[in-house]
Amino acid sequence: MRGSGFTALIVLPLLMFSLIVYNLVAIIGFSGSPDTIDAWMTSPIFTISMFSGDKWDVSFSDVFLGLSLMLLFVEMTKATRTDSLAIINHGLSMLVAVICIVEFVAVRGFSNSTFFMLLLMTIFDVIAGFTITIVAAKRDFGSSTGIVGTN
Repeated sequence: MRGSGFTALIVLPLLMFSLIVYNLVAIIGFSGSPDTIDAWMTSPIFTISMFSGDKWDVSFSDVFLGLSLMLLFVEMTKATRTDSLAIINHGLSMLVAVICIVEFVAVRGFSNSTFFMLLLMTIFDVIAGFTITIVAAKRDFGSSTGIVGTN
C-alpha cells in the first residue's frame, strides 16, 4: 500500500519544484532592474579547477539547470506508468508548461535563457510523457508487438 507522500511524488510533476524555486529566486532577487536577476543568476557560486588548468565558474543558473535536468530524468521514468495517477501527472505537467509559457512571455524577469531552458524542459516533459505512456499502455494491453512504427 502506498503512502500519501509517495502518491504525491507520483502525481506531482517534479519540474513544478524547479518552477517554484525559480519564482522564489525571481521574487527575492528581483529589485526593479531586469539586469539584477540575470547578474545574480550568472555570477559564480564556486569555481572548479580542471586538470587542463582552466577554471570553471559554476553559477546558480548552472546548478539550477543541472538539478532540473535530473528531475526531468525522473519524470521520464515516471512516464512509463499507465495508471490513472500517470494521467493526472501529465495533466499537471501540462499546467506547469502553460504557466512557464505565460511567465516567459508576460512576466518581467523571466525572459532569459535559464528560464527558457526550464520552459523547454516542461514542454519536453509533456510531449515525452504522453508519448511514453501511450507506448507503454499499448504494450500493456498487447496491441503493439514492437516499438512504434515497427512490426
